[in-house]
Amino acid sequence: MAEPQRPKRILVTGGSGLVGRAIAKVVADGEGRADEEWIFVSSKDADLTNAAETRALFEKHRPTHIIHLAAMVGGLFRNIKYNLDFWRRNVYINDNVLHSAYASGVQKVVSCLSTCIFPDKTTYPIDETMIHNGPPHDSNFGYSYAKRMIDVQNRGYYQQYGCRFTAVIPTNVFGPHDNFNIEDGHVLPGLIHKVYLAKKNGAALTVWGTGKPRRQFIYSLDLARLFLWVLREYEEVEPIILSVGEEDEVSIREAAECVVRAMDFKGELQFDTAKSDGQFKKTASNRKLKQYLPDFQFTPFEQAVKETCDWFCTNYATARK
Repeated sequence: MAEPQRPKRILVTGGSGLVGRAIAKVVADGEGRADEEWIFVSSKDADLTNAAETRALFEKHRPTHIIHLAAMVGGLFRNIKYNLDFWRRNVYINDNVLHSAYASGVQKVVSCLSTCIFPDKTTYPIDETMIHNGPPHDSNFGYSYAKRMIDVQNRGYYQQYGCRFTAVIPTNVFGPHDNFNIEDGHVLPGLIHKVYLAKKNGAALTVWGTGKPRRQFIYSLDLARLFLWVLREYEEVEPIILSVGEEDEVSIREAAECVVRAMDFKGELQFDTAKSDGQFKKTASNRKLKQYLPDFQFTPFEQAVKETCDWFCTNYATARK
């Protein structure tokens, strides 16, 4: 008689962050399966820069699968200020998680990278084959190189031990439970917070930079659904870009105007061109994703922004900011 299959125990590091919360919601709303046990952990459960604490976390939960989201993250200006810290902390975290996964016999790890890892000087659209073709943008080289090293380690663990460790590369993620800090957060949640305050105070909205840089934004709940597919179905060690199409790229000005509409802001819109724009664009191809999932439907940008703005206004007192 065949032995019953062991249920999957899926450990999600960084489980209290933007993407972790989105995965938890998608699982709770019916996308989870009966043979899956989901465990969401955060920095309160273990300091993943510490190898002993990471090992202890794995021994406690004995996961079969990992979604690795934990990282030191921040927006453009925080990266510029703390490039060394971004490098060191993220290298420690990634090495501890991947090695503990190998040592404890985890069947699969899906780590989360970022489009900022791609070369600054490149052709567009960028795709999965171009990650290591040149240095990343100088503004966030510490974070970018640390994230690139996950791909290097995944290849190493596969080559030496046959481990099924892979990674996804989402474009700019946003949604409920984001970090809405104006100084340190990413562009869209920062804009949402700025519009909220400008509306409350009857002031003008000042957007940092020229508003010309272009970005592809992915709603956290869409990304969560794609993470589940990667965990269950995607068998390559090579990473995969998770993104809306090139045609859905928007400028920072267009994103700001979308937030203004969603929050019914009637004030003036200004641009502080003394502030850095960062990388002008990092247009990514989702061709590989579309080959696997040709019928996947992304939430329209306007709708996703409205849902995020509504969540932020409702949860303003407790939101990260």
